[in-house]
Amino acid sequence: MSGNWQAGKTVTVGAKAGQGALAPGLHFIATPIGAARDITLRALDMLATADVLVAEDTRSLRHLMEIHGVALDHRPLISYHDQNGDQARPKVMHHLGEGRSVVYASEAGTPLVADPGYQLGRAAIDAGVPVHTAPGPSAALAALTVSGLPSDRFLFAGFPPRASKAKQDWFRTMDNVAATMIFYESPKRVKDTLADLAAAYGADRQVVICRELTKRFEEALRGSVAELQAQLEDREIKGEIVILVDRAGKREAAPEDIETALRKLLPHMSVKDASAEVAQLLGLKRREVYQIALGLEDL
Repeated sequence: MSGNWQAGKTVTVGAKAGQGALAPGLHFIATPIGAARDITLRALDMLATADVLVAEDTRSLRHLMEIHGVALDHRPLISYHDQNGDQARPKVMHHLGEGRSVVYASEAGTPLVADPGYQLGRAAIDAGVPVHTAPGPSAALAALTVSGLPSDRFLFAGFPPRASKAKQDWFRTMDNVAATMIFYESPKRVKDTLADLAAAYGADRQVVICRELTKRFEEALRGSVAELQAQLEDREIKGEIVILVDRAGKREAAPEDIETALRKLLPHMSVKDASAEVAQLLGLKRREVYQIALGLEDL
């Protein structure tokens, strides 16, 4: 998600306000996904007191710090993103090896959630460096909160493939996951993605499209795939997009489907294990499938 923040009233914080030094180690901080004031006070303190700052986009971080009155004060500011990670990581690790406090911020949202940071965090852990986080904004969780879809279990899937067939196959691998699926998408590909969802899951699957979360033109569109296709048919879509897909409804499995699935598994596993796997796959009770499996074993 981009760092196109909307500023509110600024507050000067940090070392000049009496904050102590930040402990040595790597500190991941979450930055706003839209409203600049969504950053936490703790994250601002860390930006003000860290020895070294690292950012996916140094211009975005500078802008955020300016909004909140946090001075850079000649401290190192290192660019670290997916394209330059191999070159930038040794520089960051050198500072960590010297016992300095390093704060890393992705362009917007929480580092590592479809944003850079994993390899850096892994390198720090392998080197025995303390790794901490200042939690905060996340587009995926913000979208789940306002979606109206079940939140007891969810799967964040990142960005889908661009090609249509690959995207449909990607969706099908998650069709039996009993969880709300969350992924990011380019506004230019939303209509194509809805078509691919219809092909993979059917046009009746419930979907929520969240656009420009926490920003002035925030919007949440809810309905079936077919309803959203009709709603967006003649509309130009802009802004940051999060798409959420409801889990599949309970399916009625025909007896022949159960028997077919069991016959494929019984030669390779026990009746108990085959029954459990088929029951989970088809959303049925284990005992019901087990009785059918016993009948097949007797044939």
